[in-house]
Amino acid sequence: MLRLVTPYIAWGYPSLKTVRELVYKRGHGKINGQRVPLIDNSIIERELGKFGIICMEDLIHEIYTCGPHFREVNRFFWPFKLSSPKGGMNAKVNHFVEGGDCGNREALINEFIAKML
Repeated sequence: MLRLVTPYIAWGYPSLKTVRELVYKRGHGKINGQRVPLIDNSIIERELGKFGIICMEDLIHEIYTCGPHFREVNRFFWPFKLSSPKGGMNAKVNHFVEGGDCGNREALINEFIAKML
């Protein structure tokens, strides 16, 4: 499946700092099918408290470590809406190893996400 979408997406292994920034700046939850900003821990506790996740840091820890309730947390999150990278893209049609932007960036995904936050 990943081979089919490789020319269209960039992926990698983000650091804990990057995951934390993503969740705090662009994190929204899915409550009754609606997009709700995660501005208060009471929202998280109400929806995910039964799994022992009561605050933003628990949410980040569960996502970063792929903990036992990763599936529930992942379903709770609304997809992140990121802006275009500052400075533009290098070459959208080429793979990352060829000097483009799509494909597996491994640890360099942190810089790419920082340009989009």
